[in-house]
Amino acid sequence: MAAIFKSQFKLGNSKQPLKSVPLKVVCYSVIPSPYQRDLFYELSSLPEIDLSVFYWEASVSDSPWPEKELQPYEHVMPGYCLTWGSARFHINWHLPCLHGVDVVILNGYQSTVAQLILHTGAKQTPCIFWGEKMVADSSGLKGKLQQSFSAGLNNCKGIAAIGSKAEQDYRQRFPNKAVFNIPYYCELNNFSNQIPERPRNPITILFCGQMIARKGVDLLLHAFQQLLEDGHNVRLLLVGREADLPQMLKHVPDQVHQHIEFAGFQAPEDLPKFFQQADIFVLPSRYDGWGVVVNQALGAGLPIICSDAVGAAQDLVEPGVNGFTFPAGNADALFSALKPFLEQPDQIRVASQASAQTAPMWSPAVGAKRWLEVLQTVTI
Repeated sequence: MAAIFKSQFKLGNSKQPLKSVPLKVVCYSVIPSPYQRDLFYELSSLPEIDLSVFYWEASVSDSPWPEKELQPYEHVMPGYCLTWGSARFHINWHLPCLHGVDVVILNGYQSTVAQLILHTGAKQTPCIFWGEKMVADSSGLKGKLQQSFSAGLNNCKGIAAIGSKAEQDYRQRFPNKAVFNIPYYCELNNFSNQIPERPRNPITILFCGQMIARKGVDLLLHAFQQLLEDGHNVRLLLVGREADLPQMLKHVPDQVHQHIEFAGFQAPEDLPKFFQQADIFVLPSRYDGWGVVVNQALGAGLPIICSDAVGAAQDLVEPGVNGFTFPAGNADALFSALKPFLEQPDQIRVASQASAQTAPMWSPAVGAKRWLEVLQTVTI
């Protein structure tokens, strides 16, 4: 966690002259996700930045976010999307005009527009790629396509990695590139407005996300059952799309079911009230590029337990201070991480306070200043 802010300090103290006129910045991203839009709004509010944002599409079919009115600097490009399993490639009727643009930010490379910029525009206009940790190369045709699409990143002036895990990955893949750590910064005021006294009885464990195997919900159910068998007074609150939950619950005894509450999918603006009900937050994913719900748990002042495959864990969770991490895929290790909070509930109060104290460092305003420092650095 400290490494990010140490890096910010170094950038912010550069003695090189900076441009006195606003930097003209064009950002290309996939969809108008709330956490990115919060950051873009703060960036657009800075007098040093003249921002335009273009999205590949307005939304996706499985998006949890309702479409909302765009800001004047935001635009959705016409086009369509090709899908291959979980892979998506966007074809848009948009010819980038980079005349007078100081820097381009690309949040994704699997699109015709991104490929055009990477292989032509990036040679004249500084380009920063902004992305989560790259997944392991697929085999066969998928792997070859991924290698081909990502090859253009070599033409970027720098790479903005979303989190420390991603930063380490990009430094290995692109050893000659400038790599910056710029995680997701989210609006957390609604989560931190009313932080209750913790712990309560029963102690409530919260999971928020899709109920799918990748998110490790089955691991949480197994660890939760162990806690009950140990005699702990505990409740499990599940928030998110049902997805594979019915199948997972078939392996859970009936006496455990009565201690589980399923709240279903909730609109983003309704999430804070569920975080307020919780005493501990758990994200046991087998893989998560970042995990914005961890930011939200931090804002809600919750102790956080994450698998080590969650991108946000390395930056937002300080083991033994505001939570713990455990090896991904290991239900027994998750049980062991939860157990100290149940056996010594006062640790919940201490960890809760630590999360609440850290949360202000992860606001969109802080993220915008971090971006400004990086943008000024690559355009000097």
